[in-house]
Order: sequence, then structure tokens, then C-alpha cells
Amino acid sequence: MNAVETRDAESTPLEDIDVSRPELYGGDTWQPWFARLRREAPVHFQRESLNGPFWSVTSHDLIKEVDTTHKVFSSEKGGIVIVDPYPQEEGQIQAQSFITMDEPEHMRQRRAVAPTVAPSNLTEFEPLIRERAIDILENLPVGETFNWVQEVSVELTARMLATLFDFPYEDRHKLVYWSDLTTAIPEVTGDDSIDMRKRYDELMAAAGAFYQLWASKAGQPRTFDLISMLQNSEATAKLNEDPQQFLGTILLLIVGGNDTTRNSISGGVVGLNQFPDQYQKLRENPGLIPNMVSEMVRWQTPVIHMRRTALQDYELGGKTIREGDKVVMWYLAGNRDETVFEEPDKLIIDRPNARAHVAFGFGVHRCMGNRLAEMQLRVLWEEIMQRFHTVEVVGEVVRNPNNFIRGIRDVPVRLHPL
Repeated sequence: MNAVETRDAESTPLEDIDVSRPELYGGDTWQPWFARLRREAPVHFQRESLNGPFWSVTSHDLIKEVDTTHKVFSSEKGGIVIVDPYPQEEGQIQAQSFITMDEPEHMRQRRAVAPTVAPSNLTEFEPLIRERAIDILENLPVGETFNWVQEVSVELTARMLATLFDFPYEDRHKLVYWSDLTTAIPEVTGDDSIDMRKRYDELMAAAGAFYQLWASKAGQPRTFDLISMLQNSEATAKLNEDPQQFLGTILLLIVGGNDTTRNSISGGVVGLNQFPDQYQKLRENPGLIPNMVSEMVRWQTPVIHMRRTALQDYELGGKTIREGDKVVMWYLAGNRDETVFEEPDKLIIDRPNARAHVAFGFGVHRCMGNRLAEMQLRVLWEEIMQRFHTVEVVGEVVRNPNNFIRGIRDVPVRLHPL
């Protein structure tokens, strides 16, 4: 963060501040903008933006208030992303899923897949996660520079996504590709060159692959993968008969299984290098790993925001939200709230209240796979610490311009063995 960026955040008229600009996240220059909103206008109205008018909610307590007041703030009315549902051409389908539903239908469908990531099932997953983490780490090029994102973050995530879906293992990288494609929208990424027709066709290819997988598992004995869970729940047994729900649910589960883990793995390495005293603290006490995982998720905050639409007038933080207004909870801002987290911009691996973060959301829509994400991060770091003294960042970290997913594209590293 340089002086010009800080001064811009302080000198820009409050009413002109637009934290939906993707370049803030590509350049990692969002901190002073959110700090000012938390200080001066934790409920802030932006009248004009590429995403239309919207309210920004940036303090930890008010984000939790919106997230838990689900009878007022709807996920279904306008979706969960700041950009309004993209207009479809004639004959195209609009993806829908349980994350964009309100109660009671949201919970009915959510329960269909929840057993896959229940604590009892996670116990079964842990040895497999460890086996795959070890295989990845043992085959890394020690002493050479490589991209940690591709070789570790993406690879481990792709392997686990294939397992969760019982998807063909040799095609696992398609899952990561489809996940990235899901959020590739100009208003989200700032990239006007995106070919939305080609994007749609590629997502239809994803739907086709999963229709084939669904058909191959139909009538088979029940297993604990996500497709089998959907087929064997009354609420979702006929999901394949509704193309909008089918595509939306599949994409939701892919993105949910990919982005949190993948970008927290990358962000964790960046954070430990940015704060080497914390890396030394970890070396001296590897028992801090479980708490460190929560802190890495807080510090990285893989999902930057969630959007709601007001179903009625509501008083929030001294401001009146009107029926129909777009309300955006900036989880990234809430996780840097100075009134909740001491030195919030610093990664502190033994932070006492690290688990108070809102990176997984709060309330009925809280991320279903949070325990699985935490377990993958914990297991990976347990195995890293048994092999390497340092995962050293040796070049520029490249981030994605994206106001929804806080993605990291490139982390050049070199490994130093124990």
C-alpha cells in the first residue's frame, strides 16, 4: 500500500467511495478504503457503480446482524453476488441453488448434502487428505523456484473435489477450471473482454459432465459422495429434472469446495512470509496449527462479500435500508475490524479470538464445508512442518482482480528443507 493510495482513500468524498472496484483486490489496496468506511460509515450507500446502487456493511457486528436477520435480508430476491443476475439469451438457463434460496427451501436442500461434510464423515476423509498432501509435498522441486498456487493449492483442492464428487480423478482439473469460470463476470473481475457466450457454453459442458456422472450413479448403492447424497435425499432426488437447480447446485458445491481451501493455502504462505516472527513462532510450537488455520482464513478471507436484498424497510446502524435495496456484507472488512481484532492487518497465529472471523458467513447460510476446509489446511500444514523449515516467497505475489473471490494466481516460492 503506497501513500497515494492511502491519501486517495482519505480524500475521496465519502459518498463517492466504491469498494466494489475489482482493481482494489487485484492490487491488494483495499485496506484504507474499508478502514475509512468502518470508521465513518459502517453502513454506507453508493448511488452509482458498475453494479448499480448498493449499501456496504463493513463492521463485524453489523455484518452479523444482516447475516442473521434472514427474514428481512433475502438471498433469493436478487442473489448473493453484488452484480445482479446476468441477462440470459433466449433458450439459456439461469443457474440457481440453495445458497440463493430463503427458508424453508434453503434448509431442505442444504440438508441433502450436509452429511457429506458431517464430523463423522470427515474422520473418514482425513487419512485420504493426508495421503494426498504427502504425495504432493514429497514430489515438489526442492531448491527450485515454482508457483505454490499451481503445484500445491490447486492440486490438493482438485484432488479433494474429485473425491467429494466421485468425479473422474484424471479430469479433476476441470473442476478448478469450472470454479474459476463461475465467477468470471465483467462486473466481478473488471475484465470487459470476457466472452459471456463462450463462458455459458463451457458451463453447459460442466453440466453435461455431471449429468453423465448422475446417470452413472443412479440406482447404485448409496455412498458418501455429494452426487449420491443428492440422489438419495427426498428434497433433491429429482434435481436432474430441473436444469437451473442442477447447474446452480453443482457450481455452488464446486466453488464452495475450491475457493476457501485453495486461496487460504496460498494466503497462508504469503502471510507467514510477510510476518516472519509468526513463522518462527510456528516452528517453535507446531501445536498452534489448528488456531493458525482459523487465523489464516480470517486474514485471507477467501469470499470477499455476500449480497442480500431487503424485503422490507429496516434500520441498520442508524441508516434506513429500504425495501428492495441491495445490501452487501463485506466479510473482508469485517475480518479487519479494529474493535474486534487487535492489530487486524497482521497475521497472528496464536490470536485468541481467531475463530470469531466471519469468513464463512454467519447464520443459516454459514458455509457448510467450513470444517472440511479447516481440516485440509490443518493436515497440509502438519505435513509441511515435518518436511520444510521455510516455504520462502521469492517473487511478486499476483492476485486476481475480483470483488467476490479473493483469489491468488501466483506465489513464487523456494523450499528450504529441515
